Parts: sequence; C-alpha cells; structure tokens
Amino acid sequence: MVDMHGNSLKTLRLDLLEQRKAFASGQSYLEVQDSLIAKLNAFLANEGSSLHSIALYWPIQQEIDLRPTLLAWSHNAPNRKLALPVARPDKHLDFYEWLDGDVLIPSKHGVPEPNPQNSFRPAINPDCILIPCVGWSNSNINGKTHYWRLGYGGGYFDRTLAQLRKTNPNLICIGVGFDWQKLDDAQWAAQTHDEPLDLLLTESGLLR
Repeated sequence: MVDMHGNSLKTLRLDLLEQRKAFASGQSYLEVQDSLIAKLNAFLANEGSSLHSIALYWPIQQEIDLRPTLLAWSHNAPNRKLALPVARPDKHLDFYEWLDGDVLIPSKHGVPEPNPQNSFRPAINPDCILIPCVGWSNSNINGKTHYWRLGYGGGYFDRTLAQLRKTNPNLICIGVGFDWQKLDDAQWAAQTHDEPLDLLLTESGLLR
C-alpha cells in the first residue's frame, strides 16, 4: 500500500497518515483490528502477569484503540496500573496513572493528557510501553532482527526511551502498527538517534 518516496520525511508521514485514514474506513479494518487485539490479548495472557504497569496511548488520527483491552487487563488482578504520557516542554514524556473516567487535558498537540497536578494520580515508571506507529521497518544487525518506529516527528518517544532504559533495562517497548505500514530502506531507514522497539505488534502477530 505504501508508495516509494523521495527524501521528504514530512511527505512520507503525511501520505502514511492519509493511507491510515482510508484504511480505517475500509471494509477490512474491523477484521484487522480484531486480529491485532487478539494478538495483544495473547501477549497479556502469557506475559502480562509479570507486568505491574503498562503505559498506553490515547488514540488519535485513526490509531487503533487498545483502551478496552488494557482496562480489562488492569481489572483482572490487584495492583495493576495503567498510565498515559504527558509531553514536557523539553520534548520528553512523563507517565501518570490513568483510570477510566479521569478528566484529561488537551496538550498543545491536541492529545488528551492526565493532569500532572492531580495528587491522586502519581507519576509512574512503566514496565511496558505501547507506542503507535505511523510506519515501521526492520533491520538485521549482527544476525539479530531489530524493529524501528516511524512516528510523528517530535522525537518524544526516542528521548524518553533512551532515558528510561538507563534506569530500567527490563523495560518492554512495543510498537503498534499494521502490516501494510512496513517501510523498506529506500523509503526510510532508522537513524542513530532512533531507539529500537523490543517488540512490534501487528495483525499478523507479535514480532520479536
């Protein structure tokens, strides 16, 4: 579905977002969404018991909505917590506990965020972070496959992951995307500042 592009990363992102908009209104979307969520449920069933906190995202621009799935995970056992990101002026993210029904505040990018001043919702360093992809790619480095995320261009997640991984080397970062969003090297290649994903979740499965 993705066409070849020149060097314009902005154009590539805009094209991918337009294609996601069209895909979300297409006939196959619900089937693909259900398949992706089933793969997430399988991950949570197999490995979710070792996680105490998961950071998710508030879906915008036709991103797949994982909130009901993760709310169910958090309700299935005590002491499980969910968190949402808050963008800082220095283009890092902090994560704050989120409960369904909380009043959220639109960020300057229009993304609903928790109120950092709410003393009932403390900051959390999550065990696992789910990140939506605008596009994604993979590469082979020393015989090992690495997965990479193309995001919206702000660099928030790359800066945040680089910092969090220093203090929590066991952090699990999962990119969330669709099979058709895969990019080849002629379209986009990860740069030195890009942080790799630990896992990539698509409708085909969980890629490690």
